[in-house]
Amino acid sequence: MSEIPQEIVEEMKELSVSVPELGSRYKLLDKIGEGTFSSVYKAEDLTGSVTNSYANHFWNADGKKRYVALKRIYVTSSPQRIYNELNLLYMLCGSTRVAPLCDALRHQDQVIAVLPWYPHEEFRNFYRDLPIKGIKKYMSELLQALSFVHSKGIIHRDIKPTNFLYSPQIGRGVLVDFGLAELEQQPPRDIENTKDVRSLEQFCPCYIVDLETQSANQLTSKSASKGKHALHPSTLPNNTNALVDLTKGYPKYETRRNKRANRAGTRGFRAPEVLMKCSHQTTKIDIWSVGVILLSFLSRRFPMFQSLDDTDSLLELCCVFGWKRMKKCAALHGLGFDVSGLDGISEDGYKGGLSEYIKELLRAEVEAGTFPSYSVAFETYEYLINKSLGKNIAPSTRQDDIDDVLNYELKKYQDEIWSDHYWCFEVLEQCFALNPHRRSTADELLSSTFFNELIDSDCTEENDEDDVLTIEN
Repeated sequence: MSEIPQEIVEEMKELSVSVPELGSRYKLLDKIGEGTFSSVYKAEDLTGSVTNSYANHFWNADGKKRYVALKRIYVTSSPQRIYNELNLLYMLCGSTRVAPLCDALRHQDQVIAVLPWYPHEEFRNFYRDLPIKGIKKYMSELLQALSFVHSKGIIHRDIKPTNFLYSPQIGRGVLVDFGLAELEQQPPRDIENTKDVRSLEQFCPCYIVDLETQSANQLTSKSASKGKHALHPSTLPNNTNALVDLTKGYPKYETRRNKRANRAGTRGFRAPEVLMKCSHQTTKIDIWSVGVILLSFLSRRFPMFQSLDDTDSLLELCCVFGWKRMKKCAALHGLGFDVSGLDGISEDGYKGGLSEYIKELLRAEVEAGTFPSYSVAFETYEYLINKSLGKNIAPSTRQDDIDDVLNYELKKYQDEIWSDHYWCFEVLEQCFALNPHRRSTADELLSSTFFNELIDSDCTEENDEDDVLTIEN
């Protein structure tokens, strides 16, 4: 174990002094993280109250020592922000894939949230080496966490690898850091009867599509109950012209306030509707971020998008998806979109879509020799090459004397790898629907054939009577 820097030791001593109750209940061991709004420390639960009450949330069982994570929320955070984070954490104590709020300490302006400590691996250490089966397990854990969070009507708003702690060794993950999370806002449902929709504060034309989508979903649900096939989100209507004419400018004397929308999140992971300041943001913004993580896995590249501001982020997306689709996406939110005169941006983006984009990223690394000969990235690259050539992907054997049994096992293995890749790319496409109303939900993605082989485990236990939150004054 490496020696703890003296400045960290002094910092932990200062924290123990500033919160008198802390020293008698927790022993600070090390500082394990720091962000804009908080610092996180690894600590020992001296009384055993937290580790015993929330035993099913700790990964290192079998007699091994369990630790807790103390999140010190900076006093610069607004009281409402602190309350919001603690309240949402308390609401999300029913899933082992979401870090629960086990305890909270408060002294004057010092607030500390207590959560389980998870022995995870840094994303940078395994994203280039995780095989397709491992990617499947990672994504399943993440989507099950989001399924639970979204079922509570909560948007995480900051889905990224550092906020999903994962252990490749045991195949378990947990979603953390709800500092930017918020409850999904539901606009008024009587909007169809409004004479002048422009006068509605924080109105976005995409809301009309959402209403039409919900109406269509109700119809398809009724059809499904009668034995008819339900529609996929991509078949739902996409028409904003019923109430908003996007070809007309604003009135001469515009009285509306400037368009405002929550833009919280991490650059490179923000969905198009966030970049375009849509005021009708939903849980689908988290699904887009899931797609960015999956894209990093398949291309073996992280970070994926590295723009410094929203405008550059839109241009990055334009390079991949093409300006025609981005223009249509902007129109959905009542915006214009023009990229004329810029080199490297085409009307349709990559002709082969995301598959071709990933293939080109992998090709660059293969030609540069950055992958070792045993890299699992070659499986994805070979799959994409065969796909682009329109060939039937079949296993190849390099030994003439290979016996039938081994040949059968090799074929079976390779067939599974190619099948996994096929369905994995289907999931990726569903995450990257530019229209959020056509983007799949976490539950819809989990129902994909890609995850069929994983045993569905019940991870949403009811809160035990012993799971009691205490806040010390």
